[in-house]
Amino acid sequence: MDNVLNQIGIENYIFLSVILFSIGVFGVLYRRNAIIVFMSIEIMLNAVNLLFVAFSTYHQDANGQIFVFFSMAVAAAEVAVGLAILVAVFRNIGSIDVANLKNLKG
Repeated sequence: MDNVLNQIGIENYIFLSVILFSIGVFGVLYRRNAIIVFMSIEIMLNAVNLLFVAFSTYHQDANGQIFVFFSMAVAAAEVAVGLAILVAVFRNIGSIDVANLKNLKG
């Protein structure tokens, strides 16, 4: 992996991560579908994980890769809980449009 990082360059990993994170931010800000919002959050988490792995390899330290492992485990749990909430909201409201969730205020 170190040889691949030297061939490609860490700048390209940073550029790809910035692009992925930007796509995720625009997805969260401009989309109304809750599933797309969750997918955009996952894209943002993966962009950060990519940076952790790239810098961990660059500095030849495994701490970043270990952190990515735990981050992915938490992201998987977040997806399971988020989808369960979306199913419950869809059963009550009949839509998963974020604009319709304002009716859930207590």
